[in-house]
Amino acid sequence: MQVELPEKRYYGIGEVAKAFGVNTSLIRFWEKEFDALKPKKNAKGNRKFTPEDIKNLQFIYHLVKERGFTLEGAKTHLKENRQKTLSNFDIIQKLEKVKTELMKIKEQL
Repeated sequence: MQVELPEKRYYGIGEVAKAFGVNTSLIRFWEKEFDALKPKKNAKGNRKFTPEDIKNLQFIYHLVKERGFTLEGAKTHLKENRQKTLSNFDIIQKLEKVKTELMKIKEQL
């Protein structure tokens, strides 16, 4: 899944939820369930997600929504295979970007 967000240091929960196509309540729920998600909170208590949080959210979304893992299965997978799986996930993300660019070039021809 490609998430289209502008380059920023922090993202609000609304724009993150919109980018993923989910409700803000699901983002808050995943924050409670997964230790990898630790967004910063300002004085008002608003969540501010860093690019690292977005990467973790993409991975969680991939496991739960695209691959069909249960929450417990996703937690276990994250704990046991974190480094190997994240590096594979990064490679897949880069290949998807290349594919998107190639499809755009093909349409222009």
